[in-house]
Amino acid sequence: MPPRATPGDYQAHVEAGAVTIGAEFSAHSVPAPQGVLSTDDYIVVEVGFFGPPEAHATISANDFSLRVNDKKSALRSEPYSMIFGSLKDPEWEPPVPVESKGGKTSLGGGGGGNDSPPVKPKPPFSLQRTWQQNVQKAALPEGDRLLPAAGLLFFRYSGQAKGIYSVELIYAGAAGKATLALHP
Repeated sequence: MPPRATPGDYQAHVEAGAVTIGAEFSAHSVPAPQGVLSTDDYIVVEVGFFGPPEAHATISANDFSLRVNDKKSALRSEPYSMIFGSLKDPEWEPPVPVESKGGKTSLGGGGGGNDSPPVKPKPPFSLQRTWQQNVQKAALPEGDRLLPAAGLLFFRYSGQAKGIYSVELIYAGAAGKATLALHP
């Protein structure tokens, strides 16, 4: 994910040592190149690192935690691969099933209908793989990086976004320590 032009282009920004960190809360939305994906089990924060020209910083998603609704314990950042199972595209619709042309028959006697709920179709594997690759590309790059650098952080949170009234992104890494108050 390319960084924004300046730290001021993010919801919040703060200095941590020689770098400036900008961040924006995305709730359950996952910005991706082909559109926005969603996840019910994670909340997402976009973060950018900025510094003087030709500056480098050691970046790790493990340096971040997220305090939601003033809780004492903060949520730890999780690897991007953890959200793969919960990714959805709000605009994806399953193909319409083709009606069979034959008459209705009942095998096995007994007559009664099937009361089990319909199986919700899953997106094709190729589409899921595309979503996963987009998330991997958008995740925060780690290691020694030339600045500016940006990406997404993921925090396990299954609650509804409308129930979030305060969010603090906490950084404790190679550049120092900082806390950013984000707007839910």
